[in-house]
Amino acid sequence: MLGLRMLGVLLLLAACTPATEPPPPAVETPASWQAETGTGPTWPDAVWWRGFRSPELDRLIEASLGANFDIAAAIARVRQADAQVRIAGAALLPTLDATANTSWQQVGVTRGLGTRSATSSVQIHNYSLGLNAAYQLDFWGKNRAVQQSAVASAVFSRWDQQVVALTVVTSVASTWFNALAFADRVAIAERDLRDAEQTLAVIQGRLDAGTATALDQAQQQSLVDGVRASIPPLRNQMVQQVLDLGILIGRPPEAVDVQPATLTDLALPAVAPGLPSALLRRRPDVAEAEAQLVAAHFSIEVARAAFYPTIQLTASGGFANAALNTLFVPGGTIASLAAGLTQPIFDAGTLRGQLEQAKGRYDELLADYRKTVIQAFTDVETSLTAWRYTTEQEALQRAAVTSAQRAADIARAQMAAGTVDVTTVLTAETTLFTDLDLLAQVQLARFQALLSVYKALGGGWQQPDGSVTDQFPGLSPGQIEGGVALPLGDPAR
Repeated sequence: MLGLRMLGVLLLLAACTPATEPPPPAVETPASWQAETGTGPTWPDAVWWRGFRSPELDRLIEASLGANFDIAAAIARVRQADAQVRIAGAALLPTLDATANTSWQQVGVTRGLGTRSATSSVQIHNYSLGLNAAYQLDFWGKNRAVQQSAVASAVFSRWDQQVVALTVVTSVASTWFNALAFADRVAIAERDLRDAEQTLAVIQGRLDAGTATALDQAQQQSLVDGVRASIPPLRNQMVQQVLDLGILIGRPPEAVDVQPATLTDLALPAVAPGLPSALLRRRPDVAEAEAQLVAAHFSIEVARAAFYPTIQLTASGGFANAALNTLFVPGGTIASLAAGLTQPIFDAGTLRGQLEQAKGRYDELLADYRKTVIQAFTDVETSLTAWRYTTEQEALQRAAVTSAQRAADIARAQMAAGTVDVTTVLTAETTLFTDLDLLAQVQLARFQALLSVYKALGGGWQQPDGSVTDQFPGLSPGQIEGGVALPLGDPAR
């Protein structure tokens, strides 16, 4: 009874060993964005892509969230991390094994002396049933730190899944925008080709009437041929972008079927970043970097605790007897209780090296965390700047197209009236064709810039309140749930 009381006290002391999580490292946070947007502090929501008002884009993104291979692999990593939490948490609880043994032995027995001796066989049966329990006292917090490190790694795997999902969603949108932009450029080139062919027909008529030269006709023919030659590579790039959607939505290229559309039919939703101080809770990559840092902190605790003694308690009890029908009688009871202590004395520097390695890993992840934070602020500033200047460039390019269209119309009219030569028309048409194609490229750049803003702001994701290891209270021994796909923008659900 005294031994059981001592065991209970030791278990209670071991359970009280703290394993504290360090606070997030202090980082420099700007007070406002350098690229001023002039709008209030709002953030994207979880389904921000619907603001583009493209049913085809919505369908593609929904398909990618359900069938993308990278997301499926990230979900599998969540399950693996949860299983590792269960494995690490097992050391905090005693182990209990049941044993059952039976043996049979036949022994020859000689009775009598000399010629009167006789040998007979005696059968001996042995039966035993028992329970063996073992527990390692966690005085120094080693096992608790191992479990907390596993929990932080499991949280990291969840944030990593969110990073993967955000990357997949933005990749689908970017690829779709590229395909639409190439489709628009094909349409522009085909329109340019029709206009150039009409002008060529007029010149050919003038050549037949003797009012134009063969040089005039050859120059316009060269323009027609050049525009016609620009269409196949644009079609090729358009098809390539559509095929690239297959790997993103988990379908073979032959199964990718998209409806034709144009960038000009899509909306450009307004977006306004919130305060820079809130960005760190809106970026899943920052959250996963913090979770990695917490896991490394607990790894240092594990390496430090390895210097101290390990106390192992073992106990066994059961019944043993030579007859099955008398197995459970008081005389057949067996019991034992033992405690063992192991103290490292000389390991040729292994433990010291492991501790220094853990500290070095923590310093490495700390530098990575700070870089991730700075990168987050940089991404927002870069994307906002790109959005601002591509918006300005598109307005100016539209003005250039308007002027070029007017110049081309005037030149064609004057050529029909015979007041200007073909060179003037050729120059005006070339300028118009170039400006129209450039406008399509600028429109794409503006869409891509807005897409970068959404990605830089975390795509509607938000980190829940609480410390890293408290954000998923289900990650504890005996209460671990399997890895699941976390909805984009709602990691706590």
